[in-house]
Amino acid sequence: MPLHNIFKITRKQKKKQIPKIIADIHEKNSLILSELKSSNQIKLEIKSLKIGDYLIGRTIIERKTVNDFISSMINKRLVQQLKQMKKYKQQLLIIEGIDEQELYREDTKLNPNAIRGFILSIITNYQVPIVFTQDYKDTAKYLIILAKQQLKPKTEITLHQRIPKKIKKQKQYILEAFPNIGPITAKKLLKKFKTLNNTLNASEQELQEILKSRTKSFKKLLEE
Repeated sequence: MPLHNIFKITRKQKKKQIPKIIADIHEKNSLILSELKSSNQIKLEIKSLKIGDYLIGRTIIERKTVNDFISSMINKRLVQQLKQMKKYKQQLLIIEGIDEQELYREDTKLNPNAIRGFILSIITNYQVPIVFTQDYKDTAKYLIILAKQQLKPKTEITLHQRIPKKIKKQKQYILEAFPNIGPITAKKLLKKFKTLNNTLNASEQELQEILKSRTKSFKKLLEE
């Protein structure tokens, strides 16, 4: 009977997360989809979207070629689409093909300043950011990068942008003033030591658990 090592610890490898892009079924004949399908960086799902052309996480994306953008501006269809997109937390408008077609063309009856004004209205009034892409390949690259960004953990904003009003946040604010102490480390210190007095008077051994290699420089700063 074979003997098994009961003390051997097997570690499960973390399954690599692959970001997902959902494309509207009406985009199935788009060259963008062929680019996305050939990419091994994302998972592509095609289904019917009531709003937008692509959905990445909580971001809804409407894609317009230059011609589509001009025509939807004239018939005001884009205005309705922008309003519907507000149902999602984040919105993005892609205007594609600026290298192939001039946005301010003379063959349209639209004044170039009317187009510029409409673009500014989208950004300011509807608060929808716009990305101008060269062609379908460029659009696909933007979509892939956006999908990959969805998997990155959100970085906490440092409190040193403004002085907080609450005492708990003020404590964190003070600790973040020390070199190499960010929001996460400051929270860990307060969670362990509760007060600023306890944190500043803690021994190197007590601080080592959180500050590690930064412990000596932290204590040295307090003593000088």
